[in-house]
Parts: sequence; structure tokens; C-alpha cells
Amino acid sequence: MILGPINGLDCIAFVLFLVPQLLYNIAFGELLSVAVQVIPFLVFQLPYQLVRERYYLKKQSQSPFAQHATLFQDLVIRCVRFAFAKIPANVGRVFFSKWVAYPFFRFRLLRHGYLHCPIFYQEVVRFGARGLWIIEDAHSDPDIIIYYAHGGGFSMGSAYFYMEFLMAWVTRLKESGFKNPAVFALEYTLVPDEQWPVQFNETRAGYTFLQETFGDGSAAKICVSGDSAGATLVLSMLLQPGRLEQDPQFQSLSRPGLAVLLSPWTHLVSGLNRNTRSDYLDKDSLHLYAKQYAGQAALTDGVISPGLCTGRWKKASPLSGYRVLYGAEEVFAPGIQEMVNHMKKENAVVKTHEQEAGVHAWPVVNLFLGATREQRLKGLDIMTDFIMSSSLASSLK
Repeated sequence: MILGPINGLDCIAFVLFLVPQLLYNIAFGELLSVAVQVIPFLVFQLPYQLVRERYYLKKQSQSPFAQHATLFQDLVIRCVRFAFAKIPANVGRVFFSKWVAYPFFRFRLLRHGYLHCPIFYQEVVRFGARGLWIIEDAHSDPDIIIYYAHGGGFSMGSAYFYMEFLMAWVTRLKESGFKNPAVFALEYTLVPDEQWPVQFNETRAGYTFLQETFGDGSAAKICVSGDSAGATLVLSMLLQPGRLEQDPQFQSLSRPGLAVLLSPWTHLVSGLNRNTRSDYLDKDSLHLYAKQYAGQAALTDGVISPGLCTGRWKKASPLSGYRVLYGAEEVFAPGIQEMVNHMKKENAVVKTHEQEAGVHAWPVVNLFLGATREQRLKGLDIMTDFIMSSSLASSLK
């Protein structure tokens, strides 16, 4: 199931779902304070920025993203950039919450002619982990499982916001030869409701659920994946051999078949994180979220902040190694490159794809904002190709 790109009607529907949730979840005074910042941006700053850069600057003087982006793509990214830097996380998390993302997803289905979702999904709670189980055929065991942890700076995001992206990935895997691909999308607890190690323990618990339920103790058909902070949790899980509270059931986990990581947040607080003219992330906001997540340990701990780890990469490696996709223009690019260098120095198997002019988590962004089908599916196709060239696809040969 691959739906069409986001259009103006989708944007109107999203706002209609969003406004009641903002009014319900956020105090009126705080909403008013946010509106005081947002309205001048939308009325004055945004039009000025768009007109100046797109129509007055020479192309070589424009940001790398703007040089390749459509007007709609440029407008959306500028809005997200402003929101990430200026809007408090407790307000931003409403944008990505289940009660906004899920009705929006249902609207998208209806707009494309689906009265019912053609791919089975169900919220499950197992082994102390909560998430969305997505599978082609609910009555048969999967032949590949994607274990996905969403991004959002540990402070925002939900598995429901990624439903369309993950179902599109299931579709591409099915088209590539898998008979019954599945996804378990982890719904971990957000900051500041809980802090490290709660999210780490939930990530381990979700992996245990998949290994014990579908793998007979083996994880060879599991691909661990995630974007941004979710990819960080996946890396923390791989690098940390045991659960922090020494619970015996968490002490022995098999290595997964592969790790596919989208724009991992490798260094939680670091000078390597640098704002760019193209990306929508803001390093100051990120560093604030990181300290709320793990305190001072975010600056020093090589499990919490995986880019600081200079050992264990080969020992912690999935059976077919690591695959990393990121944007050349994103805030995390220097940190990702340093982490990959650490992996290579240990002779760990790692392959990367750096997207020219790409922003943070560009495969997700492209699926929703891409101008053509080829552009929209490029990231998913690269991710699928990584799987097809790994041990996970050995049963198809």
C-alpha cells in the first residue's frame, strides 16, 4: 500500500485534527504565547524568506535543499525548522501524537479509496513493551520482521505517525519477494514523562518480544531499524550487552540479522552537531532534549551517546552488519561520519548512503513530500535493497 503525496487537502485535514488536540492538551496561556510567535512567522517571515531565496538569490547562493526542492517542499521544511527551534516540546509532541496522526492516516486512506486498511495492524503490549504490530497476513508467521523505533528527540513522536511510511516499506518488501513481511514499531515512553534508562529498557523488551515470540530464541530474521533518536536507542541496545536492572530474562539476546539506521543521533551533545541552511533540526533544541533524556551522561556515556563509543562495534554487530542512511545537509552528518569511521576501524561491516542535499531522516520526508513516485520511494528502495543483499534475504534465493 503506497498512497499518493501530501497535498493541500491533506494539510487542511491535518490542521482540523490538530487544533482540538492542542486545545485539549495545552493550557490556553501557553497556546497564546506560541501563537504570538507563529503568526508573525507565517504572515511576514515565511513569505519573505521564500521569495528572497527562491526568486532573488542566484541558484548557487541558495541552500542546497532549496536548489532541489519544490515550492511546497521548501515551505513545509521552513515551517518545521521554525517549529523545532521555537515551539516547546510539549506542544510539538501533540503534532505527532496518536490522536492526531491516526485520524490523519485514516483520512489519507479514505482519500485514496480505502475504506479499510489493506495491511493488518494492531497495538500490542508484550514483555513490558508497547507498539504497533503491522503484518501482511495476520494468520501466518512473518518471514522478516522490521523492529522500528521512531525519532523525535526522545520528546516527541509516536509509532502512529510512521504508520504510512512503515506500511509502504512492508509493501516494497512484499514486492521484492518476501511472503509475509512484518513490522513492530515501538511506542516508547517520551521525555519528560520518563528518562534514561526507561526508554532503553523498553527497547530491549520489544526486541525480546520479537525474539521469543517469532524466532524460537533466534533473531536472524529481525532487522533492527529506526530514525534519529529511535536509531540511537537501537544502537544503545546493540552496544549494551545487558539490561541495567539485572533481570535474568534480558541477559541473553541473539544478534539481529541487520541494522538499517536512518539519520542516527550519534552524539547527543557535541560540537559535531551543527545547524545548516538546509536542515530543519536545531542543535540547541537537540542538546536540551538530550540533557532532559540522560542528564550529564549524554555528554560522556558511549552507550547513551553511541558516537562516543570507539570499541565493541564488531562484537555488537548484527549478522550482516550496519547500514546507515543520512542527508549530506543534516545537523548530524559530521557525527554520523565519525561513528562510521569508528565502525570501520574495528572492521565491522558497514555500508552508508549519503543523500546529496538531503535533510534529516530524508527517506521519511521524501515519502510524504516527494514530487515524483521515484523521489518518494528512493529512500525505501535503498533500505529494501540493503535488506535484499543481506542474510535476511537468504531464504528467498
